[in-house]
Amino acid sequence: MAELATLARPYAEALFQVAEKGDLAQAATEIDAVAAVAANVQLRQFADAPKSGANQVFDVVAAVAGTPLSDATKNLLRAVIENGRLAVLPEIAAQFRRLVNAKTGVSDATVYSAFAIEPAQLSDVVAALEKRFGRKLKANVQIVPELIGGIRVVVGDEVLDTSVQARLEQMKAALTA
Repeated sequence: MAELATLARPYAEALFQVAEKGDLAQAATEIDAVAAVAANVQLRQFADAPKSGANQVFDVVAAVAGTPLSDATKNLLRAVIENGRLAVLPEIAAQFRRLVNAKTGVSDATVYSAFAIEPAQLSDVVAALEKRFGRKLKANVQIVPELIGGIRVVVGDEVLDTSVQARLEQMKAALTA
């Protein structure tokens, strides 16, 4: 089977071309919602069942998505279901997000923290990170207690790790060398 990225690229590019004429943010919200539904194992089992028709699967995904879908997203969803590519939807959403980010000049940043970060603190952290990485960032915070303290930031393929866990690992490596 072809790689997911290869299968997802034409769908993501097609949706981007259509959404670019309208509201990219709305299209991103819709495709993320549909991708989250498609990532559900039980839904994919339902979709793969011989008795499930394409229209039934479409109706279930559209109903569970929790947001009204534009015609562009509905058309994409129908094409994906009819071509048996429902499992590819999360990758389509990821590639679509990358296209939107490239167009708007924004990068996704995942901030891993041992503790919850208050909104005011997060805006300060994002401002510092934007200077460090040299681009506008859209931050997503994930709590990882194993970090003990500090943060780990992932922007694309770049990682900035100021966590206590990373410092302890560096000290361990230095002591055992």
